[in-house]
Amino acid sequence: MSAALAPSPPHLPAVPWRDPHTVAPGRLAEIIDSLELACRDNPQSADLRTCLGMAYAMNFEAYKSMDALEEAVALEPGNFMAQLKYAELHYRLRALPRAEEETLKALALAQNGWELSIARKQLQEIRGLFREGTQKPAWTKPLCVPAGALLALFALCSALALWW
Repeated sequence: MSAALAPSPPHLPAVPWRDPHTVAPGRLAEIIDSLELACRDNPQSADLRTCLGMAYAMNFEAYKSMDALEEAVALEPGNFMAQLKYAELHYRLRALPRAEEETLKALALAQNGWELSIARKQLQEIRGLFREGTQKPAWTKPLCVPAGALLALFALCSALALWW
């Protein structure tokens, strides 16, 4: 086993859990292919779908990652890791309200101290981003007044240019 791969349970293929820059793109493509094949062979495995979603995310394929993780959560709603990784993907995409909601679900599924601490840490990071104002702005106010003011400013500048 290479140094870039973390040991995994015997029923799961080895997946690079660490920094995506430590795994060569060709090797990551091989891992994704093997996980896709394993998912086809075991369509009811939420663990395999979670691993596939993580591998897609490491390969910067957000839509495929979202699909795989949504399937994992749908297949096994009580799977802590599937729920946590689904929430983490939302967090990384900066969909913070949804990330908080999904992380709270993962927190409710936690069964030991390690799971509790990892979910709480993720929730803490999400709420920290909320406080810092890192989430996407909600466009709830009409832009008529600023657009009108901009047009009036242009008209004034044009009139002054003609007058000089």
